[in-house]
Amino acid sequence: MAEMQPKVTELDPVWQQITREAEDAVKEEPLMGGLVHACVLHHRTIERALSYRFAAKLSSNEMSMVILREIADEAFASDPAIAESARADLSAIYDRDPACHRLLQPILYFKGYQAVQAYRIGNWLWRQGRTDLSYFIQMRTSEIFGIDIHPAAKIGKGIMIDHAHSIVIGETAVVGDNVSMLHSVTLGGTGKEEEDRHPKIGDGVLIGAGAKVLGNIKVGHCSRVAAGSVVLQEVPPCSTVAGVPAKVVGEAGCDQPAVNMNQDIGDCKNV
Repeated sequence: MAEMQPKVTELDPVWQQITREAEDAVKEEPLMGGLVHACVLHHRTIERALSYRFAAKLSSNEMSMVILREIADEAFASDPAIAESARADLSAIYDRDPACHRLLQPILYFKGYQAVQAYRIGNWLWRQGRTDLSYFIQMRTSEIFGIDIHPAAKIGKGIMIDHAHSIVIGETAVVGDNVSMLHSVTLGGTGKEEEDRHPKIGDGVLIGAGAKVLGNIKVGHCSRVAAGSVVLQEVPPCSTVAGVPAKVVGEAGCDQPAVNMNQDIGDCKNV
């Protein structure tokens, strides 16, 4: 069978750091050796490692690990943007999450990262017209990670979904680059209509825990949605919204809310 993964033509500093961290982890805790070797050290690229992790987590009696790994390998080989986005997501988590001390952690332990990478493979299947397989990936991702992302949704790179429990992202939702969101966020519709019915989230947006953004509305670039808010109307760029229903309560407070991760809206300037 032909090699599905791209050949390594240059050094990959991200992967080199991950493998160094993996070697250190085994030295510090030998009992983790089997997991770390299987998930990281047995692989020569990040693509192959992510393919293995995807297949190992989502396999079941209904779909074997071998088949899922072949699907993931094909996706990575066909669309280099998947691996590019995976690297950007990894960097985003490392930079923004104070609980993340190594690039190795999201690959092994963080379900938000792993679920987004599973979505990316499901989205590739959807774009190939392989809808039943993509729905299967969505179902298994929801069952394993507790996060439900429709494979047709469009999600950019540099995404951090912290904790990730109970995240829902609908079919026609669009999420820009460098977005951060916390657990229990919903990007949902408002009725039974089948047309474009889900939110459009701009670049650099921070969405707090438990926030609900409903309907085909825009959340402008570099805005903040406060925790627990219910957003039913368009959000201007560089602003903060809060409440039920959400209203503009001030400016975003900084140029990059998703990177800054400041969810304290008490000191935001009025607009």
